[in-house]
Amino acid sequence: MKKGLLFVISGPSGTGKGTVMKHLLETGEYFYSVSATTRAPRPEDKEGVTYYFVTREQFEEKIAAGEMLEYAQYSGNYYGTPKSAVEKALAEGKNVILEIETLGALQVREKMPEAVLIFILPPDIETLRARLEGRGTETAEVIDLRMAQVKREVALLSRYDYAIVNENGKALEAAEEIMLIAHTERLLTKRNPELAKNFEEYIS
Repeated sequence: MKKGLLFVISGPSGTGKGTVMKHLLETGEYFYSVSATTRAPRPEDKEGVTYYFVTREQFEEKIAAGEMLEYAQYSGNYYGTPKSAVEKALAEGKNVILEIETLGALQVREKMPEAVLIFILPPDIETLRARLEGRGTETAEVIDLRMAQVKREVALLSRYDYAIVNENGKALEAAEEIMLIAHTERLLTKRNPELAKNFEEYIS
């Protein structure tokens, strides 16, 4: 059984990552790795589905034991990816998807260089702001903060392997592009060293 591929998906808030992820997961070909967090559960949250909810002490113990593939702190709470679940799924031949922030993605790249990093972009900045404002759930001040964060995130774009523009109403097409990337990555010679072995007697 071939080892699965690890895909890390990032992008600013408002790029439609959630909808793209929904289309990918509906194919049944990808394993979504649930993150762990120290924030308190909300009424709509489900343990092991939304997050794995742990105490701050438990999270820091996992960090000390090297059990976190990546982690960061936001608003006083830890968020991160448990390493064991990812490694188990990959060993079983499953393609794994992480939807995480840029700094976490770069941590994954450092620990697992074979990971495929994909950045999802909006068509343009004006469209991104319009999407955030269209939600009607955030103040103008919060939106301005999110837009400032976009600059920091897009500055790391060159560290990613692929960039996909998620046009309005075309999340399915964006998901299909990711599936095409997955197919292409499967065919890379570096991921198929056994093929050359079949011809060793002719090339030696």
